Amino acid sequence: MNAKEYLSQARNLDQRIITKNQMIDSLNDLATRCTATYSDMPKSPNRGNSRLEECVMKIIDLEEQITEDMEKLVNLKKEITHAIQSVSNPEYQDLLAKRYICCESWEKIAVDMNYELRYIHKLHSRALQEIKIPEPTEDGHEKT
Repeated sequence: MNAKEYLSQARNLDQRIITKNQMIDSLNDLATRCTATYSDMPKSPNRGNSRLEECVMKIIDLEEQITEDMEKLVNLKKEITHAIQSVSNPEYQDLLAKRYICCESWEKIAVDMNYELRYIHKLHSRALQEIKIPEPTEDGHEKT
């Protein structure tokens, strides 16, 4: 894994959490649109779950996944922050934190740092060369 892939892990996980939240919103919309159908006709006892129950079960499952992902994200951001802080140049630290911890766009970073976009990309390349990827331990976390 190179430095960019290492640093991008948090950004990618954050995006997956956002996607799961959007899925929950969609399922909530679907669940609230479900209407009961009343009939005098007998129902099969083997009929399975209703659409509402299925939506609720999927929502619960996604919420559990999001909780796990959030815990991973917090730990990952701590590790990445530590790696960024080990870079000697404060300007590189600022750029890397804005991009990989705060998930800012290149354009916003360029405006905030008062540089041209091309120069930001050049700084980014230099900053990536200074990142030291921590070696994972047996439990998958960085060595301290």
